[in-house]
Amino acid sequence: MNWFFNFFRSQVGKKAVMAVSGIILFGFVLVHMAGNLKVYAGQQAFNHYAEGLRTMGAPFFLHGQLLWVARIVLLVAVLLHIWAAWQLTLTNWRARPIAYQQREVVQASYAARTMRWGGVIIALFVLFHLAHFTWGFSWAHPDFRPDDPYHNFVVGFQVWYVSAFYILAQIFLGLHLRHGLWSMFQSLGCEDQSRHGWRRTFATVFAVIVAAGNISFPVAVLAGLVK
Repeated sequence: MNWFFNFFRSQVGKKAVMAVSGIILFGFVLVHMAGNLKVYAGQQAFNHYAEGLRTMGAPFFLHGQLLWVARIVLLVAVLLHIWAAWQLTLTNWRARPIAYQQREVVQASYAARTMRWGGVIIALFVLFHLAHFTWGFSWAHPDFRPDDPYHNFVVGFQVWYVSAFYILAQIFLGLHLRHGLWSMFQSLGCEDQSRHGWRRTFATVFAVIVAAGNISFPVAVLAGLVK
């Protein structure tokens, strides 16, 4: 087992943890966005979808059990992702203990330069999102109804500054996804120069689809398309 812990503590191992946990989180944000598109089918369809999440795996799993399994897997993935990111950041700082007198950005994109701060903003957004739509805290949601997710969705986004925060967070999420996917390919050893264009396109399209889909929800509510 020593080889495993040595690999886990190494720079390559931490990048692998970052990549694998990222794959889980990338899959989640895509499926989560796609599921929320049910809101455009109306209240009954959206509430039926929300209830279906709690009855997944029946009759082998009790009500909500498989959903909690998914939540635990996601929580572990998030914690590992944050841990790997922090460890890699510390390593970079230690390798460059004296700050540059003048920093020049040669090939770094805006997404790469804002990756760390974007991750912090996304983490704060996730906590608010849970308080807003999952836990239904009174300070986060003006009229939360546990048995009516569609109502919670519409009323929650009718608060303009909440919707503005969601839109801002989705912009950062899109940047994070694009750079994260590109970095993931490199961390997993996909260094074929001939496929760089394909990987860049895939990362960009994936990020745009997720961010645009999520941004459409508060915009649709504020515009009265979903009510």
